[in-house]
Amino acid sequence: MSIQRANTLTATWAAVSAAAVFSAAAVYPLLALLASVAAGRPRAELLAVAPTPLDLPIRGALGLWTREGVPLTLDWAARAGPRLTGDPLIDRPLLDAWAAAQTGAPVPPFEFAPADENALVLAAALAVTADWETPFTDGVLRPAAGPWAGRRLASLHRRGPGLTALRSAATPAGPVTLLTVRGTGDVDVVLCTAGGTAPAPAVLAAAVESFAAATPARKGPGITKALVDADDTEPELVVKVPRFAAAAAHDLLTAADVFGLRAAAAPALFPGISSEPLRVASAGLSVAAAFTGPGFRAAPVTRTPVVPMTPPAGTARRLRVTVRFDEPFGYLAVHRPTDLVLMAGWVDTPEAAP
Repeated sequence: MSIQRANTLTATWAAVSAAAVFSAAAVYPLLALLASVAAGRPRAELLAVAPTPLDLPIRGALGLWTREGVPLTLDWAARAGPRLTGDPLIDRPLLDAWAAAQTGAPVPPFEFAPADENALVLAAALAVTADWETPFTDGVLRPAAGPWAGRRLASLHRRGPGLTALRSAATPAGPVTLLTVRGTGDVDVVLCTAGGTAPAPAVLAAAVESFAAATPARKGPGITKALVDADDTEPELVVKVPRFAAAAAHDLLTAADVFGLRAAAAPALFPGISSEPLRVASAGLSVAAAFTGPGFRAAPVTRTPVVPMTPPAGTARRLRVTVRFDEPFGYLAVHRPTDLVLMAGWVDTPEAAP
């Protein structure tokens, strides 16, 4: 139930704004925690978005802070961390250090409003990592059409037997091609494209809603096929995708209705925290990701160029299916055992080739 609701929140957020990187999975537990200590309309709005707790299956962090001087209940006082001073020069470094310590990875600085006397500050941070079962090699991608036509893009290439990683789905945004890049642990990354036929928010939201039920595909946006000389007849899949990295600090109150925070942003009762009226004055998410040759990382890594080798021609003929992400596309980092979407984003600013 909670995984489905967290994925629904991801799709809803994507439909509002397909950002370069975001994580509703990191925000959802924070909303559920706030719902557990709220009352009245704030509680009802929060429960509509996050009705049940969710334990993140990877390393993340969530925090809820109050100002110094706010009287706390005995239960909340026992679980609360450091109090905020209301001075951004003091409080912002505290939050940034907390996020780095909790995630074990560099994340963007938090953006939050100076806390007033009855303020609550919410924060979530997430860093997702995965090593590919089959690494990519560095290359150059030269799109022939679309928004990136004529550019030389730093890209990652991979080829191998089997087509099971390539799927498609019929969605309200049109046909969507989905490629699962499998990690050695529990995290995969699903790349998605509609071939430029629909707006980014619609494509990314559709991918979130359809990736688990997508079916095997040999045709669709970004896919081409050819018969080539080979040593055997087993089909081969070739992948070409731009290298990308993204980092973002999100202010959740700019889309308060998406997160059930509209009523909570005005003074209201949160009896699980304090007998005094409080309001959510700031709510933020800090997140970073990079799609690299060896894996999916929380921050860019050092890269060594490698020239992919072309296998010699053989006597057999095999089907070669190539999927190219050579125009803006989306991605999902997915916890394989549960289908929880840990992170999502949209790539529209690819890295130029050196």
